Amino acid sequence: MKKKEEKILGGTITRRDFIKSSVGTAFILSLSNFGLAEAFGRPIEEESLPDLAVVSNGTPALMTRKVMELLGGMKKFVTKGDIVVVKPNIGWDRNPEQAADTNPEVVAEVVKMCLECGARKVKVFDRTCNTPSRCYENSGIKKAASEAGAEVSYVVDTGFSMMKFPQGEVLKKWYMYKPAIEADVLINVPIAKHHGLPKLTLGMKNLMGIMGGDRGQIHWNIDDNLADLANFVKPELTILDAYRILVRNGPQGGSLKDVIEKKTIIAGKNIATVDAYGATLFGMKPTDLGYVVKANKFGLGEIDLNKVNIKKVAL
Repeated sequence: MKKKEEKILGGTITRRDFIKSSVGTAFILSLSNFGLAEAFGRPIEEESLPDLAVVSNGTPALMTRKVMELLGGMKKFVTKGDIVVVKPNIGWDRNPEQAADTNPEVVAEVVKMCLECGARKVKVFDRTCNTPSRCYENSGIKKAASEAGAEVSYVVDTGFSMMKFPQGEVLKKWYMYKPAIEADVLINVPIAKHHGLPKLTLGMKNLMGIMGGDRGQIHWNIDDNLADLANFVKPELTILDAYRILVRNGPQGGSLKDVIEKKTIIAGKNIATVDAYGATLFGMKPTDLGYVVKANKFGLGEIDLNKVNIKKVAL
């Protein structure tokens, strides 16, 4: 299907390409408070809406729906006719109780809300670390997302294309999964968990699931690489699943002794802000995560949580 296009500055370019372009960046910075929303045909967000929404003490599905309600609804991000990619973590052959993959109920609820907004198609996929079929089945995500109406697929090698990162300081180019980059809306739905190298895997680390090639190379100088990756991809929305979190032996885990129930869902437009809050679930400060600090310098979100408009609701 032909991707939605926007007529900007006398030319025809895709919305996502426009955002990533240097011309688009300069244009966005020059827009008045009124101009940005209208340029893309989106309604202006009310000033009262929070930068970050946090919901606790409910079921995964109920909290996911509530956290989006606090942000003004999924309609703020998805409009009729959009092709949406919902990108969870499906990397590991683990069941939901082991907290290595995104909770399937969270994924299914995101899919439902996108379709309720009139999305033409909702795609769900991830480049797994273990055998794809086992990851998709045992995580519960294939069944839950399919029943919710998503098109669930395995990542295929032919879907990758080498892409340049125009603003990359360390990571200049990489093979990226075209269906994710070319979608009208990319919704990042990671799980919060421990990781031996970057300390935690949250929103930015989850974006590695749309990278091809030898991803092991990314773990060298991982803080800079993750910030460059996030600065290129720029998901429209990040919903962090912290219903259960893996506090040790991540990212794969396996033992229920390493899992803590937090019964929390966090959501926001700015990936660095979401990850900054995610750090606090583990008793860490946002500045303990080098990639969060670097992403803040790129303008990917405020990480001083005292300066963030946060709306919290306990169900």
